[in-house]
Amino acid sequence: MAPANVETFSYPHKTSEYSYRVPTPPRIVVPPPALNSDALPEITINALRSANFLNQVNYNNIVTQNAMLEWTYERRREAQMILPYLYLGPMTAAKDERFLRGGKGHIAGGGGTGITMLLGVRQKYTFESKLMNGALRKAEELGIESHTVDLASNQDLIHNFPSTTALINDHLARVHKATGQLGKVLVFCESGNERSAGVVAAYLMETHVDVDFIKAMQLVQAQRFCANFDDALKRLLQGYWDILCAKREVAAVEGLASGFNYVANGYGSSSTKTKRSLQRDDDEEMDGATEDDLERFGGRTFAPFMDQAL
Repeated sequence: MAPANVETFSYPHKTSEYSYRVPTPPRIVVPPPALNSDALPEITINALRSANFLNQVNYNNIVTQNAMLEWTYERRREAQMILPYLYLGPMTAAKDERFLRGGKGHIAGGGGTGITMLLGVRQKYTFESKLMNGALRKAEELGIESHTVDLASNQDLIHNFPSTTALINDHLARVHKATGQLGKVLVFCESGNERSAGVVAAYLMETHVDVDFIKAMQLVQAQRFCANFDDALKRLLQGYWDILCAKREVAAVEGLASGFNYVANGYGSSSTKTKRSLQRDDDEEMDGATEDDLERFGGRTFAPFMDQAL
């Protein structure tokens, strides 16, 4: 017989209130930037050695240039340096002739920029795409190379990450070959806080050895505090990081098979081993201990089974 007052009946197996919401994965937490440059953790990044033109880049003290206490609301309308050759900002910065030519006072430290390429990220068939034409015309007037990435939705970003990284690296390589110096690329969208921030974070992951998706977002937000990575964009970057890790592991295995040291070139880890084949050669000796057997049974001092004398 059920108790008169069901509410007072205890259910020891009940751990939390029932919810009717759709199940969602756990949120990705990105540690916020420190309040001042003295409190910033030491973040080191190393470019992949396969990109030889990046070897001369000095990455020292990159994140200490824009402390959170120094951030003002007006800086949302300016571009910030994420790497010595890569800037992130809004569409207004892409139209600012003084900034594009290398004017003073528009970036942290007061140095000039001298942008050599614009990369715009825009939504298809929207008013934003028409507004971006003004920035493209400004780049044409100044003789600056320009490219655009048209997205049907933000989900298209992960599909375009490899091509945006290739566009940036191809430009930097051409400028370095022609002048001996690195060019400077401005990645922008309407606000400079969402889609373009995702493109820059993906670039950091793909071209640097020790930058995962969390550190990539940290580096972007440490330089441009108003950059906004919502849950959907965090998931995209996490998924892209998984893809990059898989590609590097495959490259490491193929490199070991061909005798090329992919570890020294930034792919995979030094502990990467080729998997044992499931097929055995006909002439493989079945008698005697193999290398795997020695690893498993090398230290044993007893026999698991004993033959009984008949």
